[in-house]
Amino acid sequence: MKSRALALLLLAAGSVRADGPADSGPVPLPSPLDLKAALLYAVDHNFTIRQAREQIRQQDGVVLQVQAQAIPNVNANGQYERNSTAISQFYPPSNSNWEIQVKATQVLFAGGGVVSAVKNAKLVRESALAALQTAINAALLDVRTRFYTVLLTGEKVRVQEQNVELFGRQLGDTNNQFHAGTVSNFDLLRARVALANARPDLITARNDARIAIEQLRQSLGVPSGPNGPAAFPPVAGTLEITPVTFDLDQALASARAHRPELEQLAKLQEAAEQGVTTARSNYYPNLSAFGGYQWDNFGFAGMGSIGANGWEAGLQSSWAIFDGRATTGRVRQAKSVLEQSRLSVATEELAIDVAVRQAVSALQEAGDLVAASKETAGQAEEAVRLARERFLVGSATQLDVQTSEVALTQARTNQLQANYNYLVAVAALRQAEGMADALVTN
Repeated sequence: MKSRALALLLLAAGSVRADGPADSGPVPLPSPLDLKAALLYAVDHNFTIRQAREQIRQQDGVVLQVQAQAIPNVNANGQYERNSTAISQFYPPSNSNWEIQVKATQVLFAGGGVVSAVKNAKLVRESALAALQTAINAALLDVRTRFYTVLLTGEKVRVQEQNVELFGRQLGDTNNQFHAGTVSNFDLLRARVALANARPDLITARNDARIAIEQLRQSLGVPSGPNGPAAFPPVAGTLEITPVTFDLDQALASARAHRPELEQLAKLQEAAEQGVTTARSNYYPNLSAFGGYQWDNFGFAGMGSIGANGWEAGLQSSWAIFDGRATTGRVRQAKSVLEQSRLSVATEELAIDVAVRQAVSALQEAGDLVAASKETAGQAEEAVRLARERFLVGSATQLDVQTSEVALTQARTNQLQANYNYLVAVAALRQAEGMADALVTN
């Protein structure tokens, strides 16, 4: 699976960076910034992805900690003591002693608890890897959406600039006709008001564009430096679309096979099964083997010292024959966790099924809107051209021209919005199917 390979690659890359030199500051964005460059930058710097990667490293530590129970443990102990001969328990009285012991212990049998605990930790680690895949898919979808938003708001600024330009030209034509005596002062005043009314929309569009860039900066993971955020590079790209085909049944099958959320919950369910075994292991006795070597030395007042050393080996065991039903309580808790994990899988399967159907429906709607808006925009451009020609020869009123120009602005805005919705719908459907971003995996 490409998404799993991407998650493993990210984890390995993150480990290399963690062992390398400390960060010297925010990494500059490529200039110009296209969609692929934005996605690749987010792969390395998005904070959600970096946090998910750290959670895997944390779980690696848990695996090592649990595996320690299955391999020999070696301990060294030592002590040195000086004391008054009056309280010595030896004869002749001893006034000093020291002891060093090295001892190895190996668990031989623990009712299956050690083996199940190791399996549990490894399964939780695998679930964390699936969670990293989920974080990658969600973060890159967010970057795509906000990148498209930057393109959309930029195009809306241009549309509003064209709108202001149209009203400006209309004001110029009306002013010429006013001086020629073919229109009244009222027509000239109305043209000035129309131009003034168009300017606030342009101001709002420019503000939306600035906000969209800051939101993209957040998704990419570009923090501010000591002197504030660096200048954002120019964004390269268009909202042109390439129609895609889709099939609901195929999309549902792909989601069930590839969604990392399902893999994550499945691993947690397997881990919960091992948790039941771990809890049950307390019903059984445990057995360990040990072996070691010990050095002793005792000092006697005015009589020198004597030493002794030797090895020891043996078996040790313990068995909680009755623990007040504490083990029974732990087993019940583990079984409940297992049942909850099964319910979580079923819940997520249903949620994914609904999400895929919604994504397919949204893509269908977006495709229909693209077709409708494209036709409307062409008609609106022709209507403006005809209205201006008729106005210049006196067969149309100023209101006719202004109405057609407003309709053209709305048609262009609707076309941009339709293309944006289609691009986002395609990306959302791909994410709903559990597929990694194509620009990153290729």
